[in-house]
Amino acid sequence: ALLRERLSAQRFVSASQLQRAPDRQLARAAGIVTCRQRPGTASGIVFVTLEDETGLANIVVHSRLVERQRRELLGARLLGVLGQVQREGEVVHLVAKRLVDLSSLLGRLPTASRDFH
Repeated sequence: ALLRERLSAQRFVSASQLQRAPDRQLARAAGIVTCRQRPGTASGIVFVTLEDETGLANIVVHSRLVERQRRELLGARLLGVLGQVQREGEVVHLVAKRLVDLSSLLGRLPTASRDFH
């Protein structure tokens, strides 16, 4: 919540706004990384969960982007995602096209994620 004004100025929407976005809309979301998962059955896709003051956002990172932006994907505590909304009924994902490490905005605030590789 303390960063919302700054994130909004960069056009990052909240998790609750992302949940209401229409299918295929381009969107930006940012949040603290709470979980990274790379299931063996997902063909190199990494699933990331971001949390902000309004809830959770589900992020899908395809293998090509994983390779190109590994440092941001694995190192960011506060991650910005530029992508396209994928809606299947009530389930909403943001399919990442670009990742931005925004961790510097957190200062020394401690965060932790649960990572499953």
